[in-house]
Amino acid sequence: MSAAAQDEDLTALAKGGRQNFFGFLLRLLARLPFLFIAGRLYGPDALGRFASALVVVELVALLCSMGEKRGLAQRLAEGEDAHPANLVYDGMLLAVVFSAIAAVFFWFVPAPLFPSGEFTQFDRLIVLAIPGYALTEIVLAAQAYRYDIATTVRARAVVEPWTISIMAGVFVFIPALADSGLALAYLASIYAGLAVGLWSFFRSYGPPRRWRPEFGYMRKVTARALPLATADAIEWGTRRLDIFILGLFAAPAAVGVYYIAQQVASLPQKLKTSFEPILGPVITKNLKTKNYEAIAKQVCQVGFWIIAAQAGIALALGVPGEAVMGLVGPEFVGGTGALAFLLAAEVVAATAVVSEAVLIYVARGRNLAISVGTIAFQAALTITLILLVERLGYGEPFKAAAAAIALMVALGVASLVKALLLTRILGYPINNWRWALVYAVAPAVLVGWAATQLPEWAELAFGIPAILLTYGFIIWKRGFGPEDRVLFQRNKAETPE
Repeated sequence: MSAAAQDEDLTALAKGGRQNFFGFLLRLLARLPFLFIAGRLYGPDALGRFASALVVVELVALLCSMGEKRGLAQRLAEGEDAHPANLVYDGMLLAVVFSAIAAVFFWFVPAPLFPSGEFTQFDRLIVLAIPGYALTEIVLAAQAYRYDIATTVRARAVVEPWTISIMAGVFVFIPALADSGLALAYLASIYAGLAVGLWSFFRSYGPPRRWRPEFGYMRKVTARALPLATADAIEWGTRRLDIFILGLFAAPAAVGVYYIAQQVASLPQKLKTSFEPILGPVITKNLKTKNYEAIAKQVCQVGFWIIAAQAGIALALGVPGEAVMGLVGPEFVGGTGALAFLLAAEVVAATAVVSEAVLIYVARGRNLAISVGTIAFQAALTITLILLVERLGYGEPFKAAAAAIALMVALGVASLVKALLLTRILGYPINNWRWALVYAVAPAVLVGWAATQLPEWAELAFGIPAILLTYGFIIWKRGFGPEDRVLFQRNKAETPE
């Protein structure tokens, strides 16, 4: 690959990352009102019921999307003779069929959604989110293939989080709907995001041309997509399995506290997904020319960007963790320990995510086997640690911390194994670590510790910005080279979204 082509790929990755990083900031602003409304107005019990249902709904919806979140890019790249819209509509039809079957099943068998047995008829409507979620994944992946990341930002970072925040605040004041407000608000947010995605999709791809379902082809697509869909579901499931298991061993209130900690910790997780839509098309292009060296460089480059950003945000949210959790409500402060381990888990998971972005194309079976092993190991470790906490006589907050520790360890092992496998396949090393991270973290921790000596309002108002500025200044000076700084340099020819 020529130097110009490599620069073009790097520029595309940086542009996509910039757009989604802006989306991350918007999502952060929208997520905070939801956490405040959910914690203060609904309480831990309602949050626990909502979280248990959400785990199953999103996991099933991800399976029903048939792996198109990442597999669609490869189908579009290989299907040069077919009209692109037709290929996308094939995937959308499959998603509608499978998600409709799943929604009907869970409507009549709601026990997996609500293991505590406490739910209302309006709560059951959350099953309608399954087809909406699956279709949103597909249309956003189709837009990402054409380097349209702005639609993902609008749908995921603006429309969805603000809709759930606003509607949760509205439903709590309607007596007939107050008990089911979180589920109904989530349902409204999913379809609002789908509407945004479909609007851009129809403008970009248009209607299909002489398209009609070919069931023989769809069987092939389904068989090919199953390993990828399963890997997607497992990768997502590692972030939700802990909630499911905790719901079996702890009270709904404890699950609600853990859910809030997980929502705060998921904010840096969104930075990983910032690069996923644009990384897929760039990787598939280089795979067609078998330019493995370029792929290895791109994975290392993006992996470092993600880790560097996540570490800074993890410090800013974790060091003043008690104040952050207390902002949602005083009864949530007990989840501070779980928050710290969940934030660490997101940092160590970055290498696995960027490695998997390539493995799903070059080693689907082995990647799936590693993912299955990871989630099995996480499940066993989570149950073991929770039972150990119970035996030692510790309370509910320690159960939540045990689940978070299990997640952190499992994701760390997965990162190591997937990076080693990708290194062997490509023939080039995959390593996202740089010692500059240590140089930046140490003084940021000291600044954060000093901030915790202030009153809670000052700890949040001044401590978080001080931590981010300290960390950012040092990582910029010691860790970022010329190629890294492309992430913050907009090309003169690049039009603002």
